[in-house]
Amino acid sequence: MSSYETLTLDVSDFIATITINRPPVNAQNNRFREELVDVVDALGDRSDVRAIVLTGEGKAFSAGADLSERPTQEPGHYTAHNRRVRASFDCLLECPKPIIAAVNGAAIGAGCVTALCCDILVVSEKGFLQMTEVMVGLAGGVAHVRRHLGESDARMMIYTARRVYGSELVRMNAASACVAPEALMETARGIAADIAKASPSAVRAAKKSFQVTEGMSIYDGYRFEQSQTKALSTSEDTAEAMAAFREKRAPVFKT
Repeated sequence: MSSYETLTLDVSDFIATITINRPPVNAQNNRFREELVDVVDALGDRSDVRAIVLTGEGKAFSAGADLSERPTQEPGHYTAHNRRVRASFDCLLECPKPIIAAVNGAAIGAGCVTALCCDILVVSEKGFLQMTEVMVGLAGGVAHVRRHLGESDARMMIYTARRVYGSELVRMNAASACVAPEALMETARGIAADIAKASPSAVRAAKKSFQVTEGMSIYDGYRFEQSQTKALSTSEDTAEAMAAFREKRAPVFKT
């Protein structure tokens, strides 16, 4: 276990579980953003971690930004604030390890974007995503919402600030599963455990392909993926995978 002010961390069986812990609703302040970047960057480099689960303590995943820390109009204040916010999202997008969002409750505004920056979403039946910016005179989140939802659903979510619950998120292809609250962490950790069984270097290459090819044509994207496969072909992981297949045993990966 590692100690932080705004979150908790547990690592076991190659799975790291990050729990946002800022009662009562896990609002995001600057301290949280700094700690999230610190822990995700560190986990990205740890050999004992192959997958990450991100969830919230209590009834909320994260109810958004802590409004008591809104930036002022002093020169440079908004610019610095926006940079910190982007960093807290970018660390999830850029982490070389897959991250599963276990959305246990409200994921609102910045909390919604935090969930959408993860690789895989699993949502409790009591969990929902919501972008409330238009109701409080703000803007933001469009680019991240649009990555996961179709155009009509994305615009509906942004323009109306409606809550979108787990079953609807599955229908919209924005989440992989909607489960009973008591099954949420088991489901998320089950996905993480399956990832942890795979070749770590191949999983990292797969995530890099998702990152790099998002804006590419199919032609250029697939060419990049083939370069990843070529690079992996001489790796220790690939040699072990091939040996395990020939010997009809489970592979033992080291990287």
